[in-house]
Amino acid sequence: VSLDGTFLYCGTTTGDILMIYIPATQFKSIGPEKKKYSMGITSMQALINGDVLIGTGEGKVHITEKETFKSLKSLQAMGDITSLALRGEGHMIFIGTDRSHIYKINYADWKMELINTCHNSPINDIAFPFGTSELFGTCSYQDIRIWHASTGNELLRISQANKTCNSICFTRDGKMIISGWDDGRIRAYYPETGREMFTINDAHNRGVTAVTVTNDCRRIISGGGEGMIRIWQINANSRELLATMKEHKNAVVAIRINKSDTECVTASLDGTCIIWNLKRFARNQVLFENTLFQCVAYHPEEYHIITGGSDRKIAYWEAISGTQIRELEASKSGTINGLDVDSAGNYFITVSGDKLLWRYNEGDVYSIGIGHGSEIRKVKICPNTQHIITVGADGSIFRWKFPKSAV
Repeated sequence: VSLDGTFLYCGTTTGDILMIYIPATQFKSIGPEKKKYSMGITSMQALINGDVLIGTGEGKVHITEKETFKSLKSLQAMGDITSLALRGEGHMIFIGTDRSHIYKINYADWKMELINTCHNSPINDIAFPFGTSELFGTCSYQDIRIWHASTGNELLRISQANKTCNSICFTRDGKMIISGWDDGRIRAYYPETGREMFTINDAHNRGVTAVTVTNDCRRIISGGGEGMIRIWQINANSRELLATMKEHKNAVVAIRINKSDTECVTASLDGTCIIWNLKRFARNQVLFENTLFQCVAYHPEEYHIITGGSDRKIAYWEAISGTQIRELEASKSGTINGLDVDSAGNYFITVSGDKLLWRYNEGDVYSIGIGHGSEIRKVKICPNTQHIITVGADGSIFRWKFPKSAV
């Protein structure tokens, strides 16, 4: 609607603008006559000088002439324009797109600046570099992003068209980002530039669903959609397959390594968690449960393993014998999608439809976080135990303060 309330402007999917005279409810004009706006008009705002600001499905923002609706000038954004907002009298314009980008345009010099961004697909994993709480990485469909924790600014984006990154981790020395993708490849990147360091082709034939790296930064352990666990040696100029361990019958969803690099535990959708000996490349113990495991974690002292899955229960297990010692009803709303234990081993956090902070020894809920608008996919406690990062199926990232009385 024009600022004086006399005209109503309508944008169409065919790229036309209709002008209707409101007092008489009378159709006034349609335009532009030539060069319709590609992929339709998705949002509109009337400017104080009478011109009309429009956003289109091809990601362009146009200022159009008020009578003919011809484009006077335009700018290109990334993704379909979903919303336009004016600040004050229109000296500044904010733009939202379906790729989760927010842009700012200064009307005077007509320049566009990206001010905020996030994932626009479900986020599959979170990782912190060793000993660093200032930065963290997330992965989703088509990209990996590195974020500055305190400001929420995106520092780096690594893109792979039409592929989904299922899992990421940082090497302990901080020199590599290791990632597992649904095309069956393991890709390593330089964390400073995002340039690809190396690729392991055909690592798994049903996609790489979980990946981690040993504390000495020499070996990668990967899990696939077919249930195989593979150990890869990282050499200066090559990558060598050391072992393949086939016990799981379904996709591997999580891998955790102990501090001495002698054992790892893997969780699978087949209802088993297996503790592997990384020297003999054979299994030590199998943990059976009538559930689809989604997450697993070592206690910092490594005498316990805790697991979560589709039965909504948290189970504690002896790491040596593989016997279950405790079980907690952890969620009322659905599958336990993620869990993490703090560095002292006093608390752990679980996420599903709800987000709960638990006391480890007492087994009771200490704190509840409410804020996500969709299912929470993963959770990580930052290394300094000051904040908690959670990610959702809608592409959102939440940063929570760790309850002060708990620290």
